[in-house]
Amino acid sequence: MIISTDPAAEDSEGHLDETAAELEFTAASEWRHFEVPPELHGQRLDRILAQCVPEFSRSYLQQLIEQGAVLMQALPAGKPSQKVKAGVPLSVELRATPQSQAFKPEDMPLEVVFQDEHLSIIHKPAGLVVHPAPGNWSGTLLNGLLAMDPAASTLPRAGIVHRLDKDTSGLMVVARTRQAMDALVNLIAARQVQRQYWALAAGSWTWGSPFTLDKPVGRDPAHRLRMAVVDLARHSGKTAATTFALVDQSVEGCWVQCTLHTGRTHQIRVHMAHLGLPLLADTVYGGRPQAGMTRQALHAFRLAFLHPFTGQSLEFHAPWPKDMAQAAAEWSLSYND
Repeated sequence: MIISTDPAAEDSEGHLDETAAELEFTAASEWRHFEVPPELHGQRLDRILAQCVPEFSRSYLQQLIEQGAVLMQALPAGKPSQKVKAGVPLSVELRATPQSQAFKPEDMPLEVVFQDEHLSIIHKPAGLVVHPAPGNWSGTLLNGLLAMDPAASTLPRAGIVHRLDKDTSGLMVVARTRQAMDALVNLIAARQVQRQYWALAAGSWTWGSPFTLDKPVGRDPAHRLRMAVVDLARHSGKTAATTFALVDQSVEGCWVQCTLHTGRTHQIRVHMAHLGLPLLADTVYGGRPQAGMTRQALHAFRLAFLHPFTGQSLEFHAPWPKDMAQAAAEWSLSYND
């Protein structure tokens, strides 16, 4: 628990790696003092700091440890991997960075589909960045959540447990308590949260329906700013599986329903491109803007899971966004149960 804060300073995350901007120190600093909470007993020092000081990245906190800016029982701490017992006093000298200053509430219109004391379901519009990251330190969903729910400031990442890309629209679940956050993370890890997307692509769907693609995804070795299907024997990556079902197709293209079994960065976009059907207007992975689409044609339309505390079966649907609905109509694509 945090037991004191030294107000030495008057004022004081994306898929890509952090930039040098996150590591620049300012003249002002703040000392944060706390004890290791019981639930983090025996954890790595850098992991404890990341949980107790969530407005800073773990890699930044690791650098503070190495620079002697983290004190354990009033003495400089050892390595980031050092295991620490519950109750041990820690002190951290923090300097403001663009990332830390990004964790501020900002009023913005957020469409709340469902909310109780444990969690919220948000319908995210295309163009809204989920989490502050280099180039987007403000105006993110996280900033909006901090303004909408004051309790979000006590949670890592304001309760965000999964992401949608900036230009992907649709449903997200957000925790409102630490207990709910842990439970939702466990549900996602156990693949007990059903996440389904609608995608539009130019070209014909020639695969089966349903068809499951089980191909690992990692950083593209040829283009480090994007992801790719990789050979795990030669490159780092993680297993990834997506099930595709054809909804409809026409001469111009196809409408595909995508079910995630894992949640890798850009997974659907990468898997569709691997099949030779990059998403409409997904220029990163070879999709051309067509049918009025200027952003990747991907929409998280369905989210379903058992409520982690009430046991209630929850299922939510988000209708087509206007741009994808117009594109589907232009290509004469329609949904038929």
